[in-house]
Amino acid sequence: ELSVYCEIHPFNAVDDAFLDAFAPQAVILSGGPASVPDADSPRPPAKVFDLGVPVLGICYGQQVMMQMLGGEVLRGQGTAEFGRAFISPTDDRLELLAGWFHGTREQVWMSHGDHVSRLAPGFRPYATSEGAPFAVVADPKRRFFGMQFHPEVHHTPHGPALFQNFVQLAGFTGDW
Repeated sequence: ELSVYCEIHPFNAVDDAFLDAFAPQAVILSGGPASVPDADSPRPPAKVFDLGVPVLGICYGQQVMMQMLGGEVLRGQGTAEFGRAFISPTDDRLELLAGWFHGTREQVWMSHGDHVSRLAPGFRPYATSEGAPFAVVADPKRRFFGMQFHPEVHHTPHGPALFQNFVQLAGFTGDW
């Protein structure tokens, strides 16, 4: 929809050799029903974080990024959210959130039982919700971004702006 070439690949079809051959210019780690604390939960190759390209983690994708980079993810414990929620910005600004927060909060769609309890080194929070103190996090230096909510659904009215901002941060021109 943003005139950017993209492909979707299942986690178990992506390994270091695939990444070397495909040479992605950006990576999105999607949501999913698994639980990051489970030993056999899906993981991207660690090489994803060494490619030098922007990485966007959505829900489970944010959680697995935090866990793999030195943060911590815990099960529920009172922070599960399902359905419409509202996030509020922190005092720090983030290019990924350009066009958001014209008021004091933004409507999003949450669907998670687990939560990030400790950020990975280099990350800071940029938005919070009642149940997710790390609703939007980023390490802007490495161009790693994570969000606990789902920007891809119409229940997050300004979700498309996040994807537009992400592809621009990745250097795409939208000419495909």
